[in-house]
Amino acid sequence: MMTARLLRISAWLCLLAIVFATVSPIGLRPRAPLPVNLERALAFCLMAGLFVLAYPRRWRPILILTVAGAGFIEAFQFLSPTRHAQMLDAMVKAAGAAAGVAFAAGVNRMRGEIGRALPARAVRTVPRSPES
Repeated sequence: MMTARLLRISAWLCLLAIVFATVSPIGLRPRAPLPVNLERALAFCLMAGLFVLAYPRRWRPILILTVAGAGFIEAFQFLSPTRHAQMLDAMVKAAGAAAGVAFAAGVNRMRGEIGRALPARAVRTVPRSPES
């Protein structure tokens, strides 16, 4: 239960950080030692993956919202005079989001299959002797 809550909080915080980094003036944008497109893709991959892990039964709407959201968040850059929106940036972000959804959905699927294969707790198979 605590893990699910932590995943949900992490997913929403990651989304907020991405929106801030994308829309804020260029001087406030955090810098990473990675190539810019890789940084964009990894950020959206992490965010989308966290959402799928936090809401495992909702991977389809998460896929649609994160891929479309990549375009909308990129378009928000028109609000800042120091930023410029580009279609390539939106496509890189959308590809990262799709990869994150696919990876996390696969993790959820494996966790579900493993959970079905293993009993929740050990079952006693040796009959108890009648007590006198």
